[in-house]
Amino acid sequence: MTAARRERQGAILRLIQERELATQAELAEALHEAGYEAVQTTVSRDIHELGLRKVRGSGGRLVYAPPGAPDTDTVRELAQILRRTALSVEANEHLVVILTPRGLAAALADAIDDAHHPLVLGTIAGENTIFVAPHEGVSGARLRDELRTHLLEGAA
Repeated sequence: MTAARRERQGAILRLIQERELATQAELAEALHEAGYEAVQTTVSRDIHELGLRKVRGSGGRLVYAPPGAPDTDTVRELAQILRRTALSVEANEHLVVILTPRGLAAALADAIDDAHHPLVLGTIAGENTIFVAPHEGVSGARLRDELRTHLLEGAA
């Protein structure tokens, strides 16, 4: 990879984190404003190489995001399934344990993994129990509190 390509792709990652860009044309224009010349085919190739994906932005439109970025639709779906299936959410220093009715743990664990939550490293599900591992530097208590906020959303 050339230095120019690496620099341009770094600029793309910075730009999509600074503002919501929904199209290749918007991304190419933002690159141009930042001092990079890139035609649509170059931008398309960079999007593919960087593994960018579209997620629902704050304004409701689909915008580019880096791989693993949380999608507000997916996070909303996670909150809904947590409210429907989680019986309890507890933690120790390094792990969160979620209890569900028998047979529902795998579906909830899949939803947690699919949400790409920035605090979650991964899950392991049994029949009615899920172990949720927080990312490095995140305590089990912090992740537990974050997941519990989803349980309370929409509650009156």
